[in-house]
Amino acid sequence: TFMQMPNNDAINALPNGSIVVIENSRFASGEEKNDPGMAKGISSFGDFYVNDAFSAAHRAHVTTVGLADYLPAYAGRSMERELSALEKALGNPVHPVAAVIGGAKVSSKLNVLRQMVEKVDHLIIGGGMANTFLAARGVDVGKSLCEHDLTDTANEILEAAEKADCTVHLPYDVVVSKLFAPNPPTRIVNVHEVAEDEMILDVGPAAVEALSDVLKTCKTLVWNGPLGAFETPPFDRATVALAKTAAALTKEGSLLSVAGGGDTVAALNHAGVAEDFSYVSTAGGAFLEWMEGKQLPGVAALQY
Repeated sequence: TFMQMPNNDAINALPNGSIVVIENSRFASGEEKNDPGMAKGISSFGDFYVNDAFSAAHRAHVTTVGLADYLPAYAGRSMERELSALEKALGNPVHPVAAVIGGAKVSSKLNVLRQMVEKVDHLIIGGGMANTFLAARGVDVGKSLCEHDLTDTANEILEAAEKADCTVHLPYDVVVSKLFAPNPPTRIVNVHEVAEDEMILDVGPAAVEALSDVLKTCKTLVWNGPLGAFETPPFDRATVALAKTAAALTKEGSLLSVAGGGDTVAALNHAGVAEDFSYVSTAGGAFLEWMEGKQLPGVAALQY
């Protein structure tokens, strides 16, 4: 039963076993402010609060946090599965642990990278982020997407990884093109052979083979972000190849694999292996904040 403005009389008049769906709470002005009055009002409609939305757990809103102040609060089955998978992946993982961190910009995942070097044994960096790290190591990346102003930060992360005994894997062969378009002319070259008018758009096959060998030595994998510009063929090949390796290792029982984030889910679906990973989270912001080591307010509020 849908109720735009629920009230106790209307709810109490329903037969046992009924389910009431109310209007999207984010339309209410008090939701995002975690307004106590709104939380108290909604709490009067029930006896227990169950949160099954991990994807919203990084928000301190009425329906993710506030209700827990007035009702016994528990995780739903989906939230429970998510938290269990995340605990196995980074909370208390079986080592060696690998993390694949891809994406366009280092700036968007600085805290993730800093956290990962302290927790994993192998950090595999892909996407446009890898170009910034290559530039930090003195590689001329041509016209590639690269945050040159963050090369000092990249070097700090590399130094922190060395101190933490975390091996950072950057591509040593890459797929380059002068055009960022579907199926343009491409070259596979050593990273030191990128021409000034070329862009690095994917990890090369030799590097992918080496990364596959790394995964074969690991027990746990956390994956967030593609290795290349996977939406534009043929720059999806590295992501697809490594994802298939991870899926095969998972299916044979030698690897626990957890992946998350919108681009990551799309990439794994594109590779046809999302169903073969141990767990794939559709959460975006919550998954990233969890990787950053932050306490998620919507999880902290629960008594699960």
